[in-house]
Amino acid sequence: MKNILIASICAFAVTLSAQAKDIVDTAVAAGSFKTLATALGAAGLVDTLKGKGPFTVFAPTDEAFAKIPKADLEALLKDKAKLTAILTYHVVPGKVMAADVKPGKVKTVQGSELTISTSMGVMVDNAKVVKTDITADNGVIHVIDSVIMPK
Repeated sequence: MKNILIASICAFAVTLSAQAKDIVDTAVAAGSFKTLATALGAAGLVDTLKGKGPFTVFAPTDEAFAKIPKADLEALLKDKAKLTAILTYHVVPGKVMAADVKPGKVKTVQGSELTISTSMGVMVDNAKVVKTDITADNGVIHVIDSVIMPK
């Protein structure tokens, strides 16, 4: 009986630790954010998004990054300052779930404002939100179909 109880407690602990993932680990596990993960590494932002947060990340998929011409994307990955500005433009402080999204301007971690519209589905600047509320232990990810650029 004691061994069964210990085994149950161990299984529960493993389940809890498997569920507790930060934004970076959650995005990597999803499998459709390889380019975003590479870009976060190149910009030195992995530790930031593994931090306490909370953060709301509008995460472009690999297909969204594929819309950028290959030469431009390669140049961007080598320009740490520009890359950092673009990536932090995709991040909003706090944890904003889809049910709490309201149209208007929202200040990003980068310092500029995103424009959120809800008239034809949820749009973030010119990117469409295609999946919402992927929760992580330090925030939430909303998937977008394009890379958005600060003004």
